Amino acid sequence: MDEIAPEYDVLVLGTGLTECVLSGVLSVQGKKVLHIDRNDHYGGEAASLNLDAMYKKYGVTPDKQAQEALSKTRPNDWNIDLVPKLLMANGELTNILISTDVTKYLEFKQIGGSFVQQGKGPKPRVEKVPSNKQEALSSALMGIFEKRRAQKFFGWAVEEYKPDDPATHNGFDISNATMKEVYTKFGLEATTQDFIGHAMALYTTDDYVNAKGRVHETLERIKLYSLSMLRYGAGKSPYIYPLYGLGELPQGFARLSAIYGGTYMLNTDVDEFIEEGGKVVGIKATMKHDDGPGMKFETKAKRILADPSYFPGKVRVTGHLIKAIHILREPAQDTDEAKEFLPFRKNADSMQLIIPQSQVGRKNDIYVAILGAAQNVTPKGFYIAIVSTIAENDANPHEEVAAGKQVLGKGIEPLVTFMSPSIPLYEPIESGEKDNVFISKSYDATSHFETTTDDIKNIYRRVEGKALVVDGLREGTFNLEQ
Repeated sequence: MDEIAPEYDVLVLGTGLTECVLSGVLSVQGKKVLHIDRNDHYGGEAASLNLDAMYKKYGVTPDKQAQEALSKTRPNDWNIDLVPKLLMANGELTNILISTDVTKYLEFKQIGGSFVQQGKGPKPRVEKVPSNKQEALSSALMGIFEKRRAQKFFGWAVEEYKPDDPATHNGFDISNATMKEVYTKFGLEATTQDFIGHAMALYTTDDYVNAKGRVHETLERIKLYSLSMLRYGAGKSPYIYPLYGLGELPQGFARLSAIYGGTYMLNTDVDEFIEEGGKVVGIKATMKHDDGPGMKFETKAKRILADPSYFPGKVRVTGHLIKAIHILREPAQDTDEAKEFLPFRKNADSMQLIIPQSQVGRKNDIYVAILGAAQNVTPKGFYIAIVSTIAENDANPHEEVAAGKQVLGKGIEPLVTFMSPSIPLYEPIESGEKDNVFISKSYDATSHFETTTDDIKNIYRRVEGKALVVDGLREGTFNLEQ
């Protein structure tokens, strides 16, 4: 560990992905950074834990059947994510990874499929999300006439629309039109609007539909999905994932920060915040030791970045996350369970599935991420399925994620389920300019990083007073396992 300096440009508290990305980027830009976490591991709420750590965290004791099934695996064969997040291949987080060369520390794999659910009941329809006009014509999500209408929409949205050329705007006043008007003009049915808005544009609610001035944003999101699908070969999904779990991402940015002079201290408690003139300007802290009282120190900083847990009085609750992490055993071939098992049914080694809220009578979507041995997060023969959503029924959280469990397959019962309590989601009350404290948002229920990268860019703008700009995507520098 480097010697603690009396003052830093930036003090970062918590090693979640948001904090580690900002720590790495600011270090590259020449800022003197001290990064602290009370935990003894990187990742915060976005960590990847082994099996023993999961049992301890959730207070779970596997039953006899599960113990027998898992007895031949080692705890460290498992890298189980606490949040279900995937990266868009052409998304801003991927851009940051490549442009900062963090990819040299990581290896990625393309997720095997992107799916959406239509309908509910004992056997809902689960189909691949079409990404362009060609896939629209072959999609089982739509009837023959709707396919033609969707083909025209995707042709315009993905290929023809140019923001700076009104001649390509199809007669719409883009700055004032609504997506409802766009959908109506193309004659798209409600179910088609559902998968476009939720599984392609990745909106979490339908608020965007009637909001003026959101057409350009929506079309850019659809184009991002389509281009991400094409980047590493069509036919699978627009998503990529780091081998060995999401915990590799914050560690990659931590290495980046260290290379550029950043100092990291895990297992360190903040004992007291130092305030001057209504602003937080430093900390008194203790680096814990197993065999002693720990090392106490004091330091100051021009800016303080933190996850919400460090400043509970400066954040508000925006909702509650419910998630269930299921460990599944791969069913034996040629059994009834194998025919029903979703990955087998869809010929995918991994997938994201979005269940739009309207399909199951909810206000919020349900997200299902399925990962396995191909991503080095489980031993061979096992899968992890993470089902997440925003809580709407405080009385029965299990009911909230029931639709996500049901879709895994008839007769497929998890060996072990780690069921979270209702987890508060936080956002900062103020921007941070007044008190010098810039706080991140909690990780939401979505199984992609687009909302997280929005928060990263927002915090950077608040801290630096300008937009976060990274180099454009550089071809040939991304390590993707095929």
